Amino acid sequence: MALLQDGEVLAERHEHVGRGHAEILIPWIAALPDGGRADQIIVGCGPGSFTGVRVGVAAARGLGLAWEIPVYGCMSLALIASDSGLEGPVLVAIEGGHGELFIQLHDMQSPTLPAAAVSLLPAGAGERFATEMVAGSGALRLIEARGFGTALPAEPRARWAEALPLPLRTLYPVPVYGRAPDAKPASL
Repeated sequence: MALLQDGEVLAERHEHVGRGHAEILIPWIAALPDGGRADQIIVGCGPGSFTGVRVGVAAARGLGLAWEIPVYGCMSLALIASDSGLEGPVLVAIEGGHGELFIQLHDMQSPTLPAAAVSLLPAGAGERFATEMVAGSGALRLIEARGFGTALPAEPRARWAEALPLPLRTLYPVPVYGRAPDAKPASL
């Protein structure tokens, strides 16, 4: 998470959290300057950790209601693409569980939204996408599976949200999962 003002990072916290998202997020926000109070909130909507995405979106929407400020969403894959520094297309690949990668093709110079992220095994992603540059936590696995390209290992960072093109940082704040849930409803 990051607290930004006019493009300047006032405070930032970036950590890997395996479990306990719900227990630590609000205390982390409260520890920010002025309790994290802002004029707007941009929340990462995923894809990513199922629980982490849900907790983040719920917290952002709750704070938005309490503080009477707008809440927008952005895609975690767009955050990675925005930091790649590439002017042409970049394929973003992050670890997605079950050996799969969440994949999305971005061109930060394009005014249109990218196609929806897909969840694929590295070999399938390699057959489907031939983009030279691949960024993200799954970039190296995809490059190894297809045998060519350049990997740019990267993770989404909240501090990059303001730099996203407006259509990519003003999405409706709802979770984006990238694949169907593992849990199945119980049959009656």
